[in-house]
Order: sequence, then structure tokens, then C-alpha cells
Amino acid sequence: MVKAKKILVTGVTGQDGSYMADYLLKNTEHTVVGGVRRLSVKNHKNIDHLKENSRFYLVDLDVTDGQNTDAVIAKEKPDYFINFAANSFVGSSWDMPVNHMQTNAMAVLHQLEAIRKHAPHCRYYNAGSSEEFGDVVSAPQDEMHPLRPRSPYGASKCAARHLVKVYRDSYNLYAVQGWLFNHEGVRRGEEFVTRKITKNVARILKEFEQGKLIKPLQLGNVDTKRDWSDAEDFVKGVWLMLNQDRNNPKDYVLSSDETHTIREFVVEAFNFVGFHRSVSEWRGNGLEEKYFHGKDCFVEINKDFYRPAEVNLLLGDSTKAREELGWEPKTNFTQLVKKMVDYDVASVSMYP
Repeated sequence: MVKAKKILVTGVTGQDGSYMADYLLKNTEHTVVGGVRRLSVKNHKNIDHLKENSRFYLVDLDVTDGQNTDAVIAKEKPDYFINFAANSFVGSSWDMPVNHMQTNAMAVLHQLEAIRKHAPHCRYYNAGSSEEFGDVVSAPQDEMHPLRPRSPYGASKCAARHLVKVYRDSYNLYAVQGWLFNHEGVRRGEEFVTRKITKNVARILKEFEQGKLIKPLQLGNVDTKRDWSDAEDFVKGVWLMLNQDRNNPKDYVLSSDETHTIREFVVEAFNFVGFHRSVSEWRGNGLEEKYFHGKDCFVEINKDFYRPAEVNLLLGDSTKAREELGWEPKTNFTQLVKKMVDYDVASVSMYP
């Protein structure tokens, strides 16, 4: 019988952290400790269903506070530490570069140093990002692709990745990183483009059905290409990364290994609610381009949503994870879009 262990998960109220907690409580006998910031207004909707579980509890943890991080790790002495805490909205990183570096990189340094001092047995995972590859030199991108970030967010994640490697090589810690390509779901924040699209598709459907004036969805560059997966598929890959041979832990790319434009996501989402692609179309060019269903305009291009420096193509190669870890995603692009649209349509229909 495997002895129950303690797993500390940061970012547990967010999409990835809450799915990770769900997975661990369902598939292991371990105790899950959720690290959360003390806030005047709590947003725990993603974990409310876990609070009655005897193997789940929360601790106050501000990842930007080195002393707090040190104290928590010294007290809890976790067997596993899974870091999903991050400022992960790329667009905001140009306005808040220092915050992104503190939250995404310095926090990792605080965690690794506290583990080195107080829990050297702990297996550590840090969530990396495909944005680290940035201005890509080849496609698809695997673990050997150079890091060429194009945003302060991407740069902060690169710094964290180097720290993980340094602590693994220099201090013999079990420390790994996963480069997670875009992963979405119904718990995705509404500031992210995929959830922004599906929430607005649900709203526009309701306005259309009620004969109301339709307010078009505002988007930026719809021709950027992303490798999208279901976030629930990725948490299993994270757990597999944490349970490799202790003497030879490796970093891995997790991805669907196919790429789609934001334009495709839009068309797919509207198609699922009955605005079929056969009678809908993009009209115009550049900033004047719009997406119509008959005479109704559903989407407009807005220059305010363009990034200062765009990453035009992200396409992962997860061959190494599939062959060495036995991991593979279960949900494809079409299924992911439908899952998100169905959820948001059901949510909107609850209100008059």
C-alpha cells in the first residue's frame, strides 16, 4: 500500500490548480494542500466542491512573499509542490512587467530555495508556457527549441525555467517544468480569448433569439495560430512528470500537436449554436474585417486588442511526453470548443 503523502498546489483557485486538485483527490490517496492568498473578496468557486473533503485544506500563501513562502514550506514539508500560481494573462504583461517577473519568476526562486532548505525530498513542478518559444525558428516546437520570448510574460517564464534547471543541476533537487501549450476549459478566466469568444457567442445567441440589438464581439489579431488542448488533459501529464525516476527527472512539452487560428475558433463556436459556417462569413480586410451571419454583425476587429509584439505561430511537439510518459490528450479541438460553448450557453440561459 502506497503511503499517503502531502501535495502543495499553488494557484489552486484557478483553472489549472483546481483541475489538479480534482485529479489528485480522485486518483490518489494523498492529501492536497491548496495555497491561497489572503484576499478581502474570496473567489473560491472552482474549489468550493472540495472543501468538505477530509484530504483537502487551504493555507495562506502569497507566492510573491519570500518569508511567507519559506514559513509555509518549513511547516508543511510537502512531498510534492505543484506551482500553478502565476500572472498568466500575456496581454497585461506589457503594462505590469515587474509584477509578472515577481509572480512568475521570483516566486519560483522563493519556492525552490525554501524546498532546498526545509524539504529537499520534495518533488517540484513549475508550469512553463509555450510563450517562452516566442519568435519561433521552427515548427513544431519541442523541448530543444530555443527560448525566444516576445513578451514580459514569456521572459518571466523563461527566467523561471532556468531557475528550475539550476536548482536541479546544482542542488540535486527533483525539479521539473512542463511547457504547457494553450489549454482551455470552462474554468478559464474570461480575459482569455477562448473564453471571451464562447461567453460572447452565448450572449449573442440570446440577443439574436430575443430580437435584441446585437453588440458585436471585439477581437484583435484573429490570424494568430495556437495549439489548444483541454486543461483537464494536462493535469495527468503534470502528475506523470512528477513521478519519473528520481535520479533522472526531465522536462516535457504538453500539446495537442495541431494548430488553429483564432478565426477558426470563432467560426467553430458560432457553428455549434446554429449560426452555420455555410451562411456566415468574414467580410472586409484588416481592421475593417467583420464576421457576419446574414445581415447581423457578430464580430469586429479592434486594434486595441492587438499586442505590441505578437507570437504568430505556436505548434507543439509532445512526442517525448507521449513516448516516455505514456501521456496523450483525450479531447480534440472541436470537442474542446463545443464543451466550452455548451457550458456558457447553459450558463446564460439561466438568466432572463
